[in-house]
Amino acid sequence: MPEVLVLNRQRRHAVPLKRLRRFALGLAGRARTEAADFSVILTSDRTIRRYNRRFREKDEPTDVLSFPAQDAQPARVDNPYLGDMMISIETAYRQALKRNHSLEREICTLMIHGWLHLLGFDHELDQGQMRRKELRLQRELL
Repeated sequence: MPEVLVLNRQRRHAVPLKRLRRFALGLAGRARTEAADFSVILTSDRTIRRYNRRFREKDEPTDVLSFPAQDAQPARVDNPYLGDMMISIETAYRQALKRNHSLEREICTLMIHGWLHLLGFDHELDQGQMRRKELRLQRELL
């Protein structure tokens, strides 16, 4: 069974950690690869902005950042770990209000997006494949 870690490192908004972990485990179970374990860090705009500036050279908060483990792993390493993602709960809260749904739903939507990046999808380079998978997963899971 895959292992998923969901850590709440922000204090501004209450989040349902058990339900979010259950959702993340459901995603991990859908991985069609041996690597299925991952972590989700729920954080603030301030923290995610710092990471966005450092790793993407964008000096602004964002909703989700993904850090795939395979980028840092040598080839042929037997490692079931997909990587880590960070989700800004402050940004997720604003987006949930704008989209007229719950914070939990927005976090799950962002988790799907980040998980697809951990699997190697890149919406900035593909021909819409990631977006199609993302929408399908949203229909099935949300």
